[in-house]
Amino acid sequence: MVTRIISGQSIRGLLIYNENKVAEMQASLIMASGFAMDIDGLDFRGKLNRFEHLTQLNQRVKTNALHIMLNFDRNDKVDTQKFQQIAQRYMERIGFGEQPFLVYHHKDVSHPHIHIVTTNIQPNGKRIDIHGIGRTLSETARKELETEFGLIKAEGRNKSEVLAVKAIDIEKVIYGKVPTKRAIYNVVSEVMRSYKFTSLAEYNAILKQFNVTADRGKEDTLMFEKRGLIYSLTDSKGNRVGIPFKASALATKPTLKEIEKKFERNREKRKPYKESIARRIEWVFGGYDSITKNTFMAELQKQHIGVVFRQNEQGFIYGATFIDHRTRSVFNGSDLGKSYGAKALTERFSSTDHKKTYLRPVRPQTTYLSNNKPTRYLAPIAPNRYLKEIIAPTSPNEPTMPRRKKKRKKGLRI
Repeated sequence: MVTRIISGQSIRGLLIYNENKVAEMQASLIMASGFAMDIDGLDFRGKLNRFEHLTQLNQRVKTNALHIMLNFDRNDKVDTQKFQQIAQRYMERIGFGEQPFLVYHHKDVSHPHIHIVTTNIQPNGKRIDIHGIGRTLSETARKELETEFGLIKAEGRNKSEVLAVKAIDIEKVIYGKVPTKRAIYNVVSEVMRSYKFTSLAEYNAILKQFNVTADRGKEDTLMFEKRGLIYSLTDSKGNRVGIPFKASALATKPTLKEIEKKFERNREKRKPYKESIARRIEWVFGGYDSITKNTFMAELQKQHIGVVFRQNEQGFIYGATFIDHRTRSVFNGSDLGKSYGAKALTERFSSTDHKKTYLRPVRPQTTYLSNNKPTRYLAPIAPNRYLKEIIAPTSPNEPTMPRRKKKRKKGLRI
C-alpha cells in the first residue's frame, strides 16, 4: 500500500475534485464518518457545511484541509467493506479517528485506491499538528495495515506507476463524453498538488504531458498586463483545441499568483532528485553510439522521463525541460549541467541511430565428455598439478607412463 497526504487551504476544492469524479462515474462515495446522516442523504452542501463549521472555529489556521490517498497493488483483493475498515483504522492510527471524513473509491486508473477528505480543525477549535505526519504516523500505520489485512507491501515497488496522472483523451472531450472544464481541472489540480516546478515554463512543460496548456497571452495584451491566465486543451501536436477557461473559473483557482507561490518552495523540494534524473538521461545516451532526437525521447519515456523542447518557427531548439514522473520533479536542461543544455543536446543528436552492441562474456567450458563419448573439442591446457587427472587411464589394464625420476642436484660434500 502506498500513501500520500496533501495539505491544502481549500476544503471546497477537495470536495469538488472528488464529487466531479463521482459525477463522471469514475468514483463513488463509500463512507461518511462523523456525519449525522446516511450517505444517500448527503448532498454537496451538507458535506461542505460540516467541514466549514469546523474550519470557522479557528480562522487563523490557513492550511486546514487534508487530502489522503491510499493506493493498493493491482493484485490486492479489496472490496468495499475492506476499504471502509482500512480507512477507519488508518485514520485512527494517524490521530484523525474522531474527525469527520469522507472516503471515495476512485476507479479512474487500473489499481485500486481510495481518497479521504478531512480537516485538521477539531470541535474545540484546536488544530491537529500535521507536520511530518507522512514520515511518522502514516508510515507506521501503513506497515501495520499491510500486515493486518494481508496487503502487498510497498517496499521495493515503483511508486510512480501507482501515482501516475492520466493524460486527457482529446477525442472524448471533443465529442462531449467528458466535459472540457472538468477534464482540465482534474489535470491542473493534480499537477499543482504533486509536481515540483519553479517557473511558468516548467509548469507548462508538465501540463503539456497531459494535453493541457496555460497561457498568459501576448505581451502587448491587456490579459498579460493584468497577469491573467487561461487554460486550454491541446492535441498531440501541441495545438489548442476547444474552449479556453480562465484560471479563476476553475475550482481551486490556479491563477498565476497561486502558481508563483510554489516556485521558491519547489526549488528546495526538487534538489534531492537532480542527480537521479541526470544519471538516467546519461544512461540513455550511453546505450547508443549515435542517437536521434526521436529515439532519445522514446528511450526517456521508458525511464519515466518526459522532455519538452522549446524551438522557434525555424525549428531551432533554444531550450529543453525534463519532467521526471517518478519523483514529480522538473528541471531545465541547463539546471542539470552544461551537457544537458539546448546547444549541447542538439550537438549530441544525429540523423541516424546506431545502438551499441555489448558482447556477453564467454563462459569457460567445464565439461568435455558426455555419456562416455569423446568430445570433438580439445581440453584446455591445465595447470601441472591437474595434469595427472586429465591423462589418467580409463581402464585398469591400460599401462601408465612411468614416472620420470627427478635428478638430485649435486651439492658440495662437507
